[in-house]
Amino acid sequence: MTDFFQFEADFVDSLRCIPMQVRCKLDTCGIKLKLPDWNQMTTAERQALAELPCTTETEIQSYREHIQQLILQRTGIPAKKLPIEPHPAWLDSANVPPSVQEKAQEIGVTLTQQKWSALTPLQRFALIKLSQPGHENKNFPRAIAEFHLL
Repeated sequence: MTDFFQFEADFVDSLRCIPMQVRCKLDTCGIKLKLPDWNQMTTAERQALAELPCTTETEIQSYREHIQQLILQRTGIPAKKLPIEPHPAWLDSANVPPSVQEKAQEIGVTLTQQKWSALTPLQRFALIKLSQPGHENKNFPRAIAEFHLL
């Protein structure tokens, strides 16, 4: 199943940017994928990365091997590995990460634990990524609106 967010609508048709669902899978399996490497892949390969499951240990291992092989094929350079968070914040429905809370407050939104827990893990992942320093944060308010958090 492919779930794209409305705030990603300007690039999902061409998949010219890495969508949140793929970014979440990359964090889950511990692989760093650079945008130039993503753009060397065919549209079908990018679509497959969005569609492939990456939830169970077997799926995560399979996804990791697939993306490593794909990156090596396209770039000639092995994929950079990232540490895998044993307890990712997006799976913790009980605690709103400080970066998300602060970013929400900057735009006048109070994000309660109840609202946070009502979000899907992928929605929580998106808010965490969009609230990080150095990230282009223009989509954070769009995500807040899309997730009905206003």
